[in-house]
Amino acid sequence: MGKVKIYLEMIKFQHSIFALPFAYLGAFLSEMRMPDFITLVWITIAMVSARSFAMAVNRLIDMEIDRRNPRTAERALPKGLLSVSSVIFFSFISLTVFLLAVYNLSPICRYLWPIVVIPFIVYPYTKRFTWLSHFVLGLCLGLAPVGAWIAVTDTISPEPFLIGTAVLLWVAGFDIFYAIQDIAFDRQQELHSIPARFGVKTSLFLTKILHFISIALLSWVGIRLNLGIFYFIGVCITAILLTYENSIIKPNDLSKLNMAFFTMNGVVSILMFCFAAMEVIFGRTGNV
Repeated sequence: MGKVKIYLEMIKFQHSIFALPFAYLGAFLSEMRMPDFITLVWITIAMVSARSFAMAVNRLIDMEIDRRNPRTAERALPKGLLSVSSVIFFSFISLTVFLLAVYNLSPICRYLWPIVVIPFIVYPYTKRFTWLSHFVLGLCLGLAPVGAWIAVTDTISPEPFLIGTAVLLWVAGFDIFYAIQDIAFDRQQELHSIPARFGVKTSLFLTKILHFISIALLSWVGIRLNLGIFYFIGVCITAILLTYENSIIKPNDLSKLNMAFFTMNGVVSILMFCFAAMEVIFGRTGNV
Protein backbone atom coordinates (compact mmCIF):
# COMPACT_ATOMS: atom_id res chain seq x y z
CA MET A 1 0.00 0.00 0.00
CA GLY A 2 2.92 2.31 0.69
CA LYS A 3 4.18 1.80 -2.86
CA VAL A 4 0.74 2.48 -4.29
CA LYS A 5 0.59 5.73 -2.34
CA ILE A 6 3.94 6.78 -3.83
CA TYR A 7 2.69 6.10 -7.36
CA LEU A 8 -0.53 8.03 -6.73
CA GLU A 9 1.47 10.94 -5.33
CA MET A 10 3.82 10.84 -8.33
CA ILE A 11 0.95 11.28 -10.79
CA LYS A 12 -1.01 13.60 -8.45
CA PHE A 13 -3.98 11.27 -8.84
CA GLN A 14 -6.26 13.58 -6.86
CA HIS A 15 -5.82 16.26 -9.53
CA SER A 16 -7.64 14.10 -12.07
CA ILE A 17 -10.61 16.09 -10.79
CA PHE A 18 -9.39 19.03 -12.90
CA ALA A 19 -9.83 17.26 -16.22
CA LEU A 20 -12.64 14.76 -15.60
CA PRO A 21 -15.48 17.31 -15.21
CA PHE A 22 -14.57 18.91 -18.54
CA ALA A 23 -14.55 15.49 -20.23
CA TYR A 24 -18.00 14.86 -18.76
CA LEU A 25 -19.05 18.32 -19.94
CA GLY A 26 -18.21 17.36 -23.52
CA ALA A 27 -19.95 13.99 -23.13
CA PHE A 28 -23.19 15.49 -21.75
CA LEU A 29 -23.42 18.38 -24.22
CA SER A 30 -22.60 16.26 -27.26
CA GLU A 31 -26.12 14.84 -27.59
CA MET A 32 -27.92 16.98 -25.02
CA ARG A 33 -28.56 14.01 -22.80
CA MET A 34 -26.80 11.93 -20.19
CA PRO A 35 -24.60 9.32 -21.90
CA ASP A 36 -25.18 5.70 -21.04
CA PHE A 37 -23.39 4.40 -17.96
CA ILE A 38 -20.95 2.11 -19.81
CA THR A 39 -19.79 4.95 -22.07
CA LEU A 40 -19.18 7.15 -19.02
CA VAL A 41 -17.19 4.38 -17.37
CA TRP A 42 -14.93 3.97 -20.43
CA ILE A 43 -14.51 7.75 -20.74
CA THR A 44 -13.48 7.87 -17.08
CA ILE A 45 -11.01 5.03 -17.51
CA ALA A 46 -9.60 6.65 -20.64
CA MET A 47 -9.20 10.00 -18.90
CA VAL A 48 -7.58 8.68 -15.73
CA SER A 49 -5.21 6.32 -17.56
CA ALA A 50 -4.24 8.97 -20.12
CA ARG A 51 -3.48 11.47 -17.38
CA SER A 52 -1.54 8.84 -15.43
CA PHE A 53 0.55 8.12 -18.53
CA ALA A 54 1.13 11.84 -19.10
CA MET A 55 2.24 12.50 -15.53
CA ALA A 56 4.55 9.47 -15.43
CA VAL A 57 6.20 10.46 -18.73
CA ASN A 58 6.55 14.01 -17.48
CA ARG A 59 8.30 12.81 -14.32
CA LEU A 60 10.65 10.61 -16.35
CA ILE A 61 11.63 13.31 -18.82
CA ASP A 62 12.02 15.97 -16.12
CA MET A 63 13.76 13.77 -13.57
CA GLU A 64 17.12 15.57 -13.72
CA ILE A 65 15.50 19.00 -13.71
CA ASP A 66 13.37 17.99 -10.72
CA ARG A 67 16.49 16.78 -8.92
CA ARG A 68 18.13 20.21 -9.28
CA ASN A 69 15.04 22.19 -8.29
CA PRO A 70 14.64 22.56 -4.49
CA ARG A 71 10.85 22.66 -4.89
CA THR A 72 10.71 19.29 -6.67
CA ALA A 73 13.77 17.48 -5.31
CA GLU A 74 11.60 15.46 -2.92
CA ARG A 75 9.57 13.87 -5.70
CA ALA A 76 9.67 10.08 -5.95
CA LEU A 77 12.08 9.72 -8.87
CA PRO A 78 14.71 12.29 -7.81
CA LYS A 79 14.59 10.95 -4.27
CA GLY A 80 14.94 7.33 -5.40
CA LEU A 81 11.60 6.17 -3.96
CA LEU A 82 10.75 4.73 -7.38
CA SER A 83 13.13 3.35 -9.99
CA VAL A 84 13.21 4.54 -13.59
CA SER A 85 12.30 1.06 -14.83
CA SER A 86 9.27 0.84 -12.55
CA VAL A 87 7.96 4.22 -13.76
CA ILE A 88 8.51 3.17 -17.39
CA PHE A 89 6.51 0.01 -16.67
CA PHE A 90 3.79 2.10 -14.98
CA SER A 91 3.67 4.33 -18.08
CA PHE A 92 3.31 1.29 -20.34
CA ILE A 93 0.47 -0.12 -18.23
CA SER A 94 -1.30 3.27 -18.17
CA LEU A 95 -1.03 3.58 -21.95
CA THR A 96 -2.31 0.03 -22.39
CA VAL A 97 -5.35 0.73 -20.21
CA PHE A 98 -5.97 3.94 -22.17
CA LEU A 99 -5.93 2.04 -25.48
CA LEU A 100 -8.27 -0.58 -24.04
CA ALA A 101 -10.72 2.16 -23.09
CA VAL A 102 -10.36 3.85 -26.48
CA TYR A 103 -11.22 0.63 -28.29
CA ASN A 104 -14.41 0.37 -26.27
CA LEU A 105 -15.57 3.84 -27.29
CA SER A 106 -16.76 5.07 -30.69
CA PRO A 107 -14.90 3.63 -33.72
CA ILE A 108 -13.34 6.96 -34.76
CA CYS A 109 -11.45 7.09 -31.43
CA ARG A 110 -9.41 4.09 -32.56
CA TYR A 111 -7.80 6.26 -35.21
CA LEU A 112 -7.53 9.56 -33.35
CA TRP A 113 -5.91 8.41 -30.10
CA PRO A 114 -2.31 9.36 -31.15
CA ILE A 115 -3.47 13.00 -31.30
CA VAL A 116 -4.11 12.74 -27.56
CA VAL A 117 -0.89 10.94 -26.65
CA ILE A 118 1.64 12.97 -28.69
CA PRO A 119 1.16 16.26 -26.74
CA PHE A 120 1.73 14.34 -23.48
CA ILE A 121 5.18 13.33 -24.70
CA VAL A 122 6.04 16.66 -26.32
CA TYR A 123 5.00 18.90 -23.42
CA PRO A 124 7.87 18.17 -20.98
CA TYR A 125 10.42 19.09 -23.65
CA THR A 126 8.83 22.43 -24.58
CA LYS A 127 10.07 24.27 -21.49
CA ARG A 128 13.57 23.66 -22.81
CA PHE A 129 13.04 25.86 -25.87
CA THR A 130 9.84 27.96 -25.68
CA TRP A 131 7.82 29.94 -23.16
CA LEU A 132 4.69 28.73 -24.98
CA SER A 133 4.96 25.50 -22.99
CA HIS A 134 2.01 26.60 -20.83
CA PHE A 135 -0.26 26.40 -23.87
CA VAL A 136 0.95 22.91 -24.76
CA LEU A 137 -0.02 21.80 -21.26
CA GLY A 138 -3.37 23.50 -21.77
CA LEU A 139 -3.78 21.54 -24.99
CA CYS A 140 -3.22 18.28 -23.11
CA LEU A 141 -6.21 18.99 -20.86
CA GLY A 142 -8.21 20.82 -23.51
CA LEU A 143 -8.40 17.60 -25.51
CA ALA A 144 -10.54 16.06 -22.74
CA PRO A 145 -13.93 17.54 -23.74
CA VAL A 146 -13.11 17.09 -27.43
CA GLY A 147 -12.27 13.43 -26.95
CA ALA A 148 -15.34 12.77 -24.81
CA TRP A 149 -17.63 14.50 -27.33
CA ILE A 150 -16.24 12.39 -30.17
CA ALA A 151 -16.37 9.24 -28.00
CA VAL A 152 -20.14 9.71 -27.59
CA THR A 153 -21.13 10.94 -31.06
CA ASP A 154 -18.49 9.35 -33.32
CA THR A 155 -18.44 12.67 -35.20
CA ILE A 156 -16.35 15.84 -35.22
CA SER A 157 -18.04 19.24 -34.86
CA PRO A 158 -16.96 22.79 -33.87
CA GLU A 159 -18.53 22.98 -30.40
CA PRO A 160 -16.19 20.62 -28.53
CA PHE A 161 -13.21 22.52 -29.92
CA LEU A 162 -14.62 25.73 -28.44
CA ILE A 163 -14.93 23.98 -25.07
CA GLY A 164 -11.44 22.52 -25.52
CA THR A 165 -9.96 25.92 -26.31
CA ALA A 166 -11.66 27.39 -23.22
CA VAL A 167 -10.06 24.64 -21.11
CA LEU A 168 -6.71 25.15 -22.86
CA LEU A 169 -6.64 28.85 -21.95
CA TRP A 170 -7.94 28.19 -18.43
CA VAL A 171 -5.18 25.67 -17.76
CA ALA A 172 -2.47 27.73 -19.48
CA GLY A 173 -3.34 30.66 -17.25
CA PHE A 174 -2.99 28.64 -14.08
CA ASP A 175 0.19 27.00 -15.28
CA ILE A 176 1.58 30.51 -15.68
CA PHE A 177 0.56 31.12 -12.05
CA TYR A 178 2.27 27.92 -11.00
CA ALA A 179 5.48 28.72 -12.91
CA ILE A 180 5.92 31.93 -10.90
CA GLN A 181 7.30 29.76 -8.08
CA ASP A 182 10.25 28.74 -10.26
CA ILE A 183 11.26 32.06 -11.83
CA ALA A 184 14.71 32.12 -10.27
CA PHE A 185 15.38 28.43 -10.96
CA ASP A 186 14.14 28.63 -14.56
CA ARG A 187 16.32 31.63 -15.30
CA GLN A 188 19.33 29.98 -13.71
CA GLN A 189 18.81 26.74 -15.64
CA GLU A 190 17.84 28.54 -18.88
CA LEU A 191 14.40 26.98 -18.88
CA HIS A 192 11.57 28.82 -20.59
CA SER A 193 8.34 30.09 -19.05
CA ILE A 194 6.26 33.23 -19.34
CA PRO A 195 7.13 34.35 -15.77
CA ALA A 196 10.85 33.79 -16.39
CA ARG A 197 10.66 35.67 -19.71
CA PHE A 198 8.30 38.52 -18.88
CA GLY A 199 8.20 38.77 -15.08
CA VAL A 200 5.47 38.33 -12.47
CA LYS A 201 3.37 41.43 -13.18
CA THR A 202 3.00 40.70 -16.90
CA SER A 203 2.31 37.03 -16.16
CA LEU A 204 -0.56 37.88 -13.81
CA PHE A 205 -2.04 40.28 -16.36
CA LEU A 206 -1.80 37.70 -19.15
CA THR A 207 -3.53 35.11 -16.97
CA LYS A 208 -6.45 37.49 -16.47
CA ILE A 209 -6.75 37.89 -20.26
CA LEU A 210 -6.62 34.15 -20.87
CA HIS A 211 -9.32 33.48 -18.28
CA PHE A 212 -11.53 36.22 -19.70
CA ILE A 213 -11.32 34.63 -23.16
CA SER A 214 -12.01 31.22 -21.62
CA ILE A 215 -15.27 32.51 -20.11
CA ALA A 216 -16.19 34.15 -23.43
CA LEU A 217 -15.70 30.84 -25.25
CA LEU A 218 -17.83 28.93 -22.73
CA SER A 219 -20.54 31.56 -23.22
CA TRP A 220 -20.27 31.17 -26.99
CA VAL A 221 -20.77 27.41 -26.62
CA GLY A 222 -23.98 28.08 -24.68
CA ILE A 223 -25.24 30.38 -27.42
CA ARG A 224 -24.36 27.97 -30.25
CA LEU A 225 -26.07 25.07 -28.49
CA ASN A 226 -29.06 27.18 -27.39
CA LEU A 227 -28.46 26.30 -23.76
CA GLY A 228 -30.54 27.77 -20.97
CA ILE A 229 -30.41 29.27 -17.51
CA PHE A 230 -28.63 26.46 -15.66
CA TYR A 231 -25.68 26.47 -18.04
CA PHE A 232 -25.25 30.24 -17.94
CA ILE A 233 -25.52 30.31 -14.16
CA GLY A 234 -22.59 27.88 -14.21
CA VAL A 235 -20.65 30.17 -16.56
CA CYS A 236 -21.35 33.18 -14.31
CA ILE A 237 -20.24 31.35 -11.16
CA THR A 238 -17.12 30.16 -12.99
CA ALA A 239 -16.37 33.74 -14.03
CA ILE A 240 -16.79 34.97 -10.45
CA LEU A 241 -14.50 32.26 -9.07
CA LEU A 242 -11.84 32.87 -11.71
CA THR A 243 -11.99 36.58 -10.96
CA TYR A 244 -11.54 35.84 -7.26
CA GLU A 245 -8.63 33.48 -7.91
CA ASN A 246 -6.89 36.09 -10.03
CA SER A 247 -7.48 38.73 -7.37
CA ILE A 248 -5.82 36.81 -4.52
CA ILE A 249 -2.48 36.43 -6.33
CA LYS A 250 -0.46 39.64 -6.05
CA PRO A 251 2.97 40.41 -7.57
CA ASN A 252 4.33 40.93 -4.06
CA ASP A 253 2.28 38.22 -2.31
CA LEU A 254 2.20 34.67 -3.70
CA SER A 255 1.23 33.05 -0.40
CA LYS A 256 -2.20 31.98 -1.72
CA LEU A 257 -0.87 30.47 -4.93
CA ASN A 258 -1.44 26.85 -3.94
CA MET A 259 -5.00 27.58 -2.82
CA ALA A 260 -5.76 29.20 -6.18
CA PHE A 261 -4.07 26.50 -8.21
CA PHE A 262 -5.17 23.32 -6.46
CA THR A 263 -8.32 23.97 -4.39
CA MET A 264 -10.21 26.48 -6.47
CA ASN A 265 -9.44 24.87 -9.83
CA GLY A 266 -11.15 21.69 -8.74
CA VAL A 267 -14.16 23.65 -7.50
CA VAL A 268 -14.43 25.60 -10.77
CA SER A 269 -14.37 22.53 -13.02
CA ILE A 270 -16.86 20.58 -10.89
CA LEU A 271 -19.32 23.47 -10.66
CA MET A 272 -19.17 24.16 -14.38
CA PHE A 273 -19.95 20.54 -15.17
CA CYS A 274 -22.71 20.27 -12.56
CA PHE A 275 -24.62 23.24 -13.92
CA ALA A 276 -24.18 22.03 -17.50
CA ALA A 277 -25.47 18.60 -16.45
CA MET A 278 -28.47 20.24 -14.78
CA GLU A 279 -29.16 22.08 -18.01
CA VAL A 280 -29.06 18.86 -20.00
CA ILE A 281 -31.19 16.89 -17.52
CA PHE A 282 -33.65 19.53 -16.29
CA GLY A 283 -33.36 22.50 -18.63
CA ARG A 284 -35.47 23.30 -21.65
CA THR A 285 -32.88 21.78 -23.99
CA GLY A 286 -32.58 18.55 -21.99
CA ASN A 287 -34.57 15.37 -22.09
CA VAL A 288 -36.65 15.33 -18.92
